[in-house]
Amino acid sequence: MGNILVAGGAGFIGSQTLLSLAKDGHRLTTLDNLGNGFADNVLAGEFVEGDLHDSALLDQILAEREIDAVIHFAAFIEAGVSVKSPMDFYRNNVAGSLNLVQAMVRNNVRKMVFSSTAAVYGQQDQFDLLHENLPKQPINPYGHTKWMVECMLRDVAAIDELETICLRYFNAAGSDPEARLGERHNPETHLIPLVLDAARGARDNISIFGTDYATADGTCVRDYIHVSDLADAHGKALGLLLNRNESKTGFYDAMNLGTSRGHSVREVIETAKQVTGIDFKVIEQSRRAGDPARLVADARRAKEVLDWQPRRSDLKTMIADAWQFRQNL
Repeated sequence: MGNILVAGGAGFIGSQTLLSLAKDGHRLTTLDNLGNGFADNVLAGEFVEGDLHDSALLDQILAEREIDAVIHFAAFIEAGVSVKSPMDFYRNNVAGSLNLVQAMVRNNVRKMVFSSTAAVYGQQDQFDLLHENLPKQPINPYGHTKWMVECMLRDVAAIDELETICLRYFNAAGSDPEARLGERHNPETHLIPLVLDAARGARDNISIFGTDYATADGTCVRDYIHVSDLADAHGKALGLLLNRNESKTGFYDAMNLGTSRGHSVREVIETAKQVTGIDFKVIEQSRRAGDPARLVADARRAKEVLDWQPRRSDLKTMIADAWQFRQNL
């Protein structure tokens, strides 16, 4: 058990992780500026509204609450928006992370689990599975900012001032089984909630962008991972850091979180129709620039290092959980 600061804990994945950490007995503080999160998502621990650029607030939280470790979710995540507003992403994702790390070093808080992304790999269609040692070739500012933060964490660890694990997500999906927490992005850009909005009549149709990819049905393939499985992985990564014997030496590691199985856009749509029992209009459109044909994780390392195994990440379960939450909106 420990005193844990969860930066960005009012968001989709952060709020799910709070529930998992609370079950493990950790004492939790969430810091979130509510730019993309919601205060009512924080169902465990204490909530502080604030920003990573507020150095005085960071010092106060880290010192007064005797924080043992930080889990860092706080970031802008919309890849398309990052192309239009790159400076916003560099200020928020990179400068904000730097400010947080500097505050941690000032207050002798050494341990961080960092929320990273498969976007650091970029477009590498020649590989069936993406493993951690592939070259990092982001194709948008969002991916660049996440990779820059990873590099910063690695370099600070190299001078023995930080112990960090970076978790590279593929496509988070689902909701908690009680349908209390789910995706509420504004605007919504993720496929499964958009498909379910078409099913519940909140949008007129769902679009497939590209039907001529070199995949089994011509549509893009992605690796979907249930948000509760992501939360479990964060808890295991945190436990690894808290229990390290070499607590005075720097440490850096990075690993993928996925299922190592891909699902196509068509497969997601058809499964959603089966789960909901509702037919809805599907429109086929041309490809979007920068969409890789296939993004699927080689997730063996997380399973070996963290003793982690996805348990709810079959497609039907993810869509059924998300559907239950989406109907409650």
